[in-house]
Amino acid sequence: MGKPVACLAVAIMILFLYYVIDVISHASGNRYKEGDPIPLYANKVAPFHNPSETYPYFDLPFCSPAHVEEKKEALGVVLNGDLLVVAPLKLDFLVDREPESICRKRLTKEEVARFRKAVLKDYFFTMYYDELPIWGFLGKFDAEGIDDSIVTSVYLFKHIHFEILYNKDRIIDVIIQGDLQNALLDVTDNKEVEVDFSYSVKWIQTDIPYEKRLEKYSQSSSLLHNMEAHWFSIINSCVTVLLLTGFLATILMRVLKNDFVNFTHDEEAVDEQEVSGWKNIHGDVFRYPRCKSLLAAAIGTGTQLFTLSIFIFMLALVGVFYQYNRGSLITALVLIYAFTSGIAGYSSASFYHMLEGKNWARNLIFTGSLFSAPLFLTFFFLNTVALAYNSTAALPSGTVVVIFLIWTLLTTPVLVLGGIAGKNSRPEFQAPCRTTNHPRQIPQLPWYRTTLPQMAMAGFFPFSAIYVELYYIFASVWDHKIYNIYSILFIVFIILLIVTAFITVALTYFQLAAEDHEWWWRSFLCGGSTGLFIYGYCWYYYGATSDMSGFLQTTFFFGYMACICYGLFLMLGAVGFRAALIFVRHIYRSIKCE
Repeated sequence: MGKPVACLAVAIMILFLYYVIDVISHASGNRYKEGDPIPLYANKVAPFHNPSETYPYFDLPFCSPAHVEEKKEALGVVLNGDLLVVAPLKLDFLVDREPESICRKRLTKEEVARFRKAVLKDYFFTMYYDELPIWGFLGKFDAEGIDDSIVTSVYLFKHIHFEILYNKDRIIDVIIQGDLQNALLDVTDNKEVEVDFSYSVKWIQTDIPYEKRLEKYSQSSSLLHNMEAHWFSIINSCVTVLLLTGFLATILMRVLKNDFVNFTHDEEAVDEQEVSGWKNIHGDVFRYPRCKSLLAAAIGTGTQLFTLSIFIFMLALVGVFYQYNRGSLITALVLIYAFTSGIAGYSSASFYHMLEGKNWARNLIFTGSLFSAPLFLTFFFLNTVALAYNSTAALPSGTVVVIFLIWTLLTTPVLVLGGIAGKNSRPEFQAPCRTTNHPRQIPQLPWYRTTLPQMAMAGFFPFSAIYVELYYIFASVWDHKIYNIYSILFIVFIILLIVTAFITVALTYFQLAAEDHEWWWRSFLCGGSTGLFIYGYCWYYYGATSDMSGFLQTTFFFGYMACICYGLFLMLGAVGFRAALIFVRHIYRSIKCE
């Protein structure tokens, strides 16, 4: 593959080892002595049903310090929309505190209205203490009526009680309580009110080991409450897919066997006019497709995204993406995508060279922009929307500059190096049949053999194998659930690849049997059509399952899901095309072509 690609593989392995070592170092944890100051970081507030609509914690009129000190975070944490600032609460190690005042302030009518609006929208806050996440609601409200549509009273929690569990010199858990007696502030009416925001701290010894302090988050996930149903659904999908795959494989192999027998038995006595089906187009089946530079770019980008997915699964299976390892997934995605751009350049340029392409510079431009350009356009649009809403989802200008530098100084050079290695590898196409000078006319095909119906059929079967798992993934990303069964997800991913490859091969055979030799783009589109089904599921999930609302949340959901589904389209399209290419080469190599 060349030295540049070998260096790229070494770089990715170093990155992989770095993440593993980072997990091991974090497992050691922090140790404290009695009285050591431990900062409490306030993060953000957000409506519970709109996880992307996040705002700075002190956007609401809480007791803010005179100087807001922000914590410096890694790139992935910032991309995740986190904005940690030091809260004006003292939670020193092993120091109990009776109710102490944070500040006394007089809330104006406007500030009371803001708190009431936040409580009615189920706003919750997030904090971090010793890297442990803390969250809670800002208040509560009483309602009556058939659908709880009549609000009678709205209360704001004005006191927070911390119960901190510790084991020797380590912090194990943090529990907060806000709904305490005499700790509610009535904000039902728009009137000025004086409030004393306060807090208290109680330290409790426990025998829970430090290594298990994050288990409560996975145990509290609703995903585990129906784990038996989850496993049953996955096993049912696997069995159904295996039966379907085996059934189609048996039929396809028997048909191919009959074709081989008919084509090879007494071949000299067979009149040329009697030959029909896929053998009849052997002089056109390897004719280069239209827009071969774009096809090569799509295959190269899809190969890169496939490699990216494999490395992400490797990191997940070794435990890198544990609960609330903030920003680790996004950081890994950014860095691995940058390094694997060389794979995209190599795959695209080598395949383009096999198709006797000449303008390899244009091919690399297509490869570098085919996925990143729509992603950047979507990102800048959504970032503009977040800026208009003053949301923490809007990235600071410095972070935008860092992303741009990564793309220009790392992604692009690695892409070019991979392209040069692919161009210089000079691979040969190795077509088993000679291509004729003039293309054969494609016969008129029924409507169900055209591209769109074939794409619908090709996408339905892989989607039916993964749609159960999709719900759990969507719930973890858009509904505050926790997903940590990466082994099951990896199995489903393998099944998705197998079904996609097999369905694409089967449809390619039926297309060739109908004497339609333009299979190149068709196989790619059929393989990637599952991404379109997943995006259709997004509309169902948004309307029928979730309670998301508002322009910011809606644009973030459909915008980023469009990018993810587009990436799946490219990745699965590349998988389907390569499976079809191997199949077509095999069947035409097995017969004698004139």
